[in-house]
Amino acid sequence: MTRCRPLTAALLVGGLFTICDASSAMLAAAAAAHQPTARAAVQSQAPEAARRYADAISKGDRLTFGLLDFACQYRLVTASPHGRKTVPEAGGSSYEVCWKELTTDHAPSLKRTDVGMDVLWPSTGPLVFYGDELSDTPASAFVMDAIGTTPPGSGLQLIVTNSRRIPDGSFRLKPNGKVIGVPTTLVSITVAYQDPLTAPVSYAPGTVQWTSTVKRPRRAVKSIVTQWVVFTGLKQHGFPNDAAVFHRPVDTIPEAPGMVAEQIPFATEISRALPESLVWWGPTDQPGTFTAAAARAAGFPDLRDRVALLNRILIIDPNQVDALQILTRHLYAVLLKEADKGHGLTVKDPALSLSINEFYWNIYAGAARLDLSNAMEMGGLSQPTPADFLYRMVPALEALAKIHPEQLDNRFRLGMAYRWNNDQLPMTETFAALVRDIPDNRKTPKAEALLQLAWSRINKVAWNRILHDPDSLQAYADAEKSSALAELPIDKFLAAYTMAYSMIFMPDYGDKTKMLRHLTEAKRWFDDVPGKDDEIWRYFLHSELLKAVLDADPTFQPILASTEKRNG
Repeated sequence: MTRCRPLTAALLVGGLFTICDASSAMLAAAAAAHQPTARAAVQSQAPEAARRYADAISKGDRLTFGLLDFACQYRLVTASPHGRKTVPEAGGSSYEVCWKELTTDHAPSLKRTDVGMDVLWPSTGPLVFYGDELSDTPASAFVMDAIGTTPPGSGLQLIVTNSRRIPDGSFRLKPNGKVIGVPTTLVSITVAYQDPLTAPVSYAPGTVQWTSTVKRPRRAVKSIVTQWVVFTGLKQHGFPNDAAVFHRPVDTIPEAPGMVAEQIPFATEISRALPESLVWWGPTDQPGTFTAAAARAAGFPDLRDRVALLNRILIIDPNQVDALQILTRHLYAVLLKEADKGHGLTVKDPALSLSINEFYWNIYAGAARLDLSNAMEMGGLSQPTPADFLYRMVPALEALAKIHPEQLDNRFRLGMAYRWNNDQLPMTETFAALVRDIPDNRKTPKAEALLQLAWSRINKVAWNRILHDPDSLQAYADAEKSSALAELPIDKFLAAYTMAYSMIFMPDYGDKTKMLRHLTEAKRWFDDVPGKDDEIWRYFLHSELLKAVLDADPTFQPILASTEKRNG
């Protein structure tokens, strides 16, 4: 303490008071001059502590995290009678305990819920997904070390964008002890994810969960602003470091049963993300990356990996043509392979194999439908079903048809997918539009469009079980037009067969002699098809409703007998 010393014995008392007052004023002025410097030091210390803390979490640096985590340091300090002047060595068990608590908080954001063909890249391992409760998700979840990395550095970038003082935080070091207040700073850090293919995922903006069966669109997160509560001035209270981040409260026990546990520490803010700051990756951000990723996905041997990477591209750019084309082509091929398993025939000719596999689903879609309706999630199954392939394929085909309506192969696949999905209006309208759009001089595709239009009408009648439906007559007319335009033996065979099949739903099967004539003509053309086989012919004759009609009427014995004779 500064003391006033009398200069002479004759010094007046009033003069002594004047000198003392002047000395105190000088000390007060010096202290005031020092305060802005102290505040500036705190303000620069807090942002750096927050940045280092978040960076340590993103890199799995348990030591730095433990040194800067308030709850972790608080337990160390309160476990020692006189506080701690040094920190535990790297690898200490206390850091592992703190890290385990942190990762436990991240678990809800790492729970994979994608099933079937909704899987997102990365297809295996951690997929960071933030649900609806973003405000309740801890700030550390947005910088967790499970977030994908982009060599040679981390998969995210941390940018301190703001810091401001907030009311002091407080805590006790002992039960019923003195309440300690410490300077508290709220630091804003923008987390920018560098790789759109491994960035975290959230629901698309503006989506609401209306029902449990509706799948909400997802988006890849490009950046989000997080806020961190930083305490400073801790060393004077026995902490080994002067700054620490308040991320999660210290676990406390009530003093007595029924009492509320003390909140340690107390602060007016918490460390969290700001949901309104979410920014998502968009189509124009890295178009070259998406094109290259689509080509890469096409070469994956595993379907799950292929679909996962293509889905990741399409949640960022739903109209990425390469991804749509590869996805739809591969899923369609998988569906055809599933048909191949279903009928069990050995077919060596690719064109005939394609026709048989599509025919398999045509008949199945109008009858049992179980495999086309029971998805993996619905059935509680361990592997995707044909329904999963179909459900994922339809929206992708629709998007591609809007972008490139001139691509007829895609529109053909879309119409058949509608049929197999029992979408009765779209399956007819799609092929009716193809019939209108294809010029008459392009006979083969026109004949194919007419044939597929006929089968869409047949499937509608077969599923609805409405006999004498006018669509059966129209299906016959479409198949007849197809037959007139067809140039290849396989197309001639299918057109004649379709005319006969459509007559099943006519009064008394129409003219039985006429049906037999169409089947006989179909057999004649079938014999000219490359790769033809009597077993395949029998498969067409024994399909679903046609077999019941042929077995029940002696009129059709000649066509059945000829097959049995040749087989014998």
